[in-house]
Order: sequence, then structure tokens, then C-alpha cells
Amino acid sequence: NILVNNAAVQYVQENIEDISAEQLEKTFRTNIFSQFYLVKASMPHLKEGSTIINTASVTAFKGNPLLMDYSSTKAAIIGFTRSLSQALVDKGIRVNAVAPGPVWTPLIPASFDEKQVAEFGQDKPVGRPAQPVEIAGSYVFLASDESNFITGQTIHPNGGAVVNS
Repeated sequence: NILVNNAAVQYVQENIEDISAEQLEKTFRTNIFSQFYLVKASMPHLKEGSTIINTASVTAFKGNPLLMDYSSTKAAIIGFTRSLSQALVDKGIRVNAVAPGPVWTPLIPASFDEKQVAEFGQDKPVGRPAQPVEIAGSYVFLASDESNFITGQTIHPNGGAVVNS
């Protein structure tokens, strides 16, 4: 069995003072709490050989001054992935993460202004954002038997952005 956790919201705020308690809570509930609760609910169905793949983001490692709450949730996902992998290794369940970015998704035009959308991803070595299909292979690999010796790790399909993991 394979569980892919992939849900997120993000809201651009230039100042921490502008992040309301409601926004912070909604971002954490959607981005990290949902992963925790879905894994918990799925445990009766995840047997030896199962894999869990959590979606993080390049922002977990680089941060983003316009997405402070979002970046924080994505960093929490990395900690959750590492901890959960250690907790489930004896059950033969692998847990890994994919930390993509930048990726052209509906979040981008919904989150950023016209200028930011036009420039999105151009600062990466490849000079453009990824399309979702270009990220999919990372998930397919982590779900496959070819990755059966990989757990607690993060794959970084991010157009050449150098990050510490």
C-alpha cells in the first residue's frame, strides 16, 4: 500500500504581524496536521512493504520571507517524516518526503501578484518552474521497489536549487 500526503495552502504576507492567528492555524491544519491524521487513520491498512510519501517543499530548507507560516509547516513535515520513518522501520513501512519547488500549480497564481507570477521560478538554475509531471517521477520512484532501502529521506526535485537536508 502507498500513502501520498499532498495537501497545502499558502498565503503571502510580507510581515509576521500580518499573519493572523486564524491564518496560522489554517495553514498548519491543512499542511501538517492533515498528514499526521491521515497517517494515523491509515495505519490499520499499512502493512509490511507499505510506503508513505509526504510532500514538503524547497521552502522547508530555504525559507521564504513571504511564506513564513507555509515554510514552517513544510519544515515540520521534514521532521515528521524523519521521526515517523524511525517509528515505522521495524514494521517494514518506509517513510520519505519529496521537497519540490518551484512547481507551477494553482497555488501560484492564487497566492502571488502578477509580477511575482511572471517571474516565478526564473531565479533557479534551470530558469523556470517545474510542471507537476516533472515532479511525479520522484513519487513513483519512492513508491517503487527500487527504493526499498530508502527511508527517512527527502528527494529534492527543485531545478538545481542547492539546499541542505
